[in-house]
Amino acid sequence: MDSAQYERKIAARFAIFDQDGNGYIDREDFSKAAREVMAEFGVTARSDKGQAVIHGAEAFWQGMAGIADVDGDQRVTRDEFITGAAKRLQDSPERFAGIGQQFLHAVIAVADEDGAGVTPPAAARVLRVLGIAPELAETVAAALDADGDGRISEAGILTAFAGYCGVEAPDA
Repeated sequence: MDSAQYERKIAARFAIFDQDGNGYIDREDFSKAAREVMAEFGVTARSDKGQAVIHGAEAFWQGMAGIADVDGDQRVTRDEFITGAAKRLQDSPERFAGIGQQFLHAVIAVADEDGAGVTPPAAARVLRVLGIAPELAETVAAALDADGDGRISEAGILTAFAGYCGVEAPDA
């Protein structure tokens, strides 16, 4: 992979985390993502599922800040992301993905509206509110239903997230 491809991949990952587009990643980006997922599925912040999403987003932020906020200002700049988080993405996407596991577990519980597993349309809704283009969200969500049973397993979602975190993942 050449440096231009690497930069594009890292820029795409940074843009997903920078939910408000202000040029850095901070706690508010994770809070915004939590609020938008809850709103999309009609879950209130006071509910058990809502609390799990909020606490998961905070844990995800704490993990991100812990590996990438070099200067301790509670913001992760693009440069910090490239030198901190991206290094860990490259070295161990599974470990990096682990910092998001609590959030992902909570989001999966919200998106699994009938208790039978997340459907591709529900997964696409999550991806869209997190900033993925609608057509790509539909394609990715459909691909996550590997066995074609109309449901996506939590293990499949976690594996896909780890793969996305790796810089060798397909262009997004």
